[in-house]
Amino acid sequence: MITDLTHLIHPGIPVYPGTPEPLLDPLATLEREGYRETLLTAGSHTGTHMDAPAHMIPGGKTLDRFQVSHFTGKGVVITIPRGTAAIEKSFCKKSETAISKADYLLLRTGWCRFWGEEGYFSGFPVLTEEAALWLTGFSLKGIGIDAISIDAPESETWPVHRILLGAGMVVVENLCFPLEFTATDFLFTALPLHFQDADGAPVRAIALSAVGQL
Repeated sequence: MITDLTHLIHPGIPVYPGTPEPLLDPLATLEREGYRETLLTAGSHTGTHMDAPAHMIPGGKTLDRFQVSHFTGKGVVITIPRGTAAIEKSFCKKSETAISKADYLLLRTGWCRFWGEEGYFSGFPVLTEEAALWLTGFSLKGIGIDAISIDAPESETWPVHRILLGAGMVVVENLCFPLEFTATDFLFTALPLHFQDADGAPVRAIALSAVGQL
């Protein structure tokens, strides 16, 4: 069973404040040239996307320098209870065994339900610095979240980004979990666009689960 965890890119989608919205302009049309081609203009952190260490870490690795195998691995989801203000280390430790066997930790906050609404940009729970530091002690390739950022929107220093990216992880933001997604044993894959010196890139994120799991 393959589940798409990716938001559709289109003009007008939510973007991080200050980032231009993506544009999809026709370069060629069936009526004029006899074929269709589209000019896609978008920031490297548009839609469901991946942050590279180079996004914030001086000398950090860009996405094009990772082996493609880095972008896939065993996934584990932690569902964050509604009303949670911050994702504490003590809460994460309840899933320590599952995290220790995973390549990707996905934080399911439920915030993707606000996609396209003003409320999407604030109020979502994020990892505390203590929790982020604790998670760097595992062999995780990356951490994902179904919110606009892994840091609080009011932050101007982005400590969680710096902790995780500084440990060599990638961060996947703006994931989209279908309501019916309940898989506990799945392969997570998020393949970024492959371009030079990529500080980040849109991804197509999917979960491949065993037959009988959604």
